[in-house]
Amino acid sequence: MRIDKYLWCIRIFKTRSLASTACKKGQVKIDNKSLKPSKEVFGDELILVRKNQINYQIKVLDLPESRVGAKIVDLYRKDVTPKEEFEKTDLLKYAKDYYRKKGTGRPTKKDRRDIDDYQDDTTEEI
Repeated sequence: MRIDKYLWCIRIFKTRSLASTACKKGQVKIDNKSLKPSKEVFGDELILVRKNQINYQIKVLDLPESRVGAKIVDLYRKDVTPKEEFEKTDLLKYAKDYYRKKGTGRPTKKDRRDIDDYQDDTTEEI
């Protein structure tokens, strides 16, 4: 079975064209080698897929005939992604929150609402 079709069948990608695009970009690898979408997949191979800044490691257990339901997808693949990969995304999330220091640049929508609420509170007291 082709690698792009396999990744689509086991619901890694929503469409087959997204799977083949990821292969062309070098986001899908076997043995640290980028693959073409037409590469044949066999059982007991370890596939590395980079998606949403996470390097997923998927072990091929069996090849499905066609796209399978979400409940039975674990019959065809085993997710062996280390937990450290998911912890990296938490660090990225915190890094994005603190990218802009308070008081610098244009206020965000939330900052603007807080300023308006503060001004409304001070005018009511007078």
